[in-house]
Amino acid sequence: MSHTPIELPKLDWAYDALEPHISGEINRIHHSKHHQVYVNGFNAAITALSAAEAKGDVKGAVAIQQNIKFHGGGHTNHSLFWKTLAPVSQGGGVHPSEDSPLGKQIVKQYGSVAKLIELTNAKLAGIQGSGWAFIVKNKENGGTLDVVTTFNQDTVLEPYVPLIAIDAWEHAYYLQYQNVKADYFKAIWNVISWKEAEKRFASN
Repeated sequence: MSHTPIELPKLDWAYDALEPHISGEINRIHHSKHHQVYVNGFNAAITALSAAEAKGDVKGAVAIQQNIKFHGGGHTNHSLFWKTLAPVSQGGGVHPSEDSPLGKQIVKQYGSVAKLIELTNAKLAGIQGSGWAFIVKNKENGGTLDVVTTFNQDTVLEPYVPLIAIDAWEHAYYLQYQNVKADYFKAIWNVISWKEAEKRFASN
């Protein structure tokens, strides 16, 4: 089975562009080190899976698929996370218009963007250990919104369309916020790209 290796995506902004809300050092380590590990791990796991299948090693192939899930999920989640963020100078933190399709849906379900953020932060605070929170669109339920959390590097699958992804792993905040992760959850909304979320909501 041929495999085209995945690569670390380039960011749309400089590492320090999200300051003071997320430090440049966090973004540098998070992107160039942590995300790179998921890219490398996924590529290595796919290569190992091909070798196991060629040898008819069923047990080995099953074991390798756990690495594929973890590293593939890490790459998928982080790729979305970087797109979810934008510097204030590029519209980060600007709420969607209540007249936009996403804005209307938010008001209909939650009353306001602030209420949706409050709910998302509560779910983020409830994650024990490492995980993610996603604001998603449910394609099979009339395009309604929901906030779902996952553990480790598990990601959301159909019928959900992830609109916003927030990393709740310690590596996403500890250098700056240490053990007060609630402050990180509050600060990140200043650099959330609702424009990107609106684009995903409208096109899926």
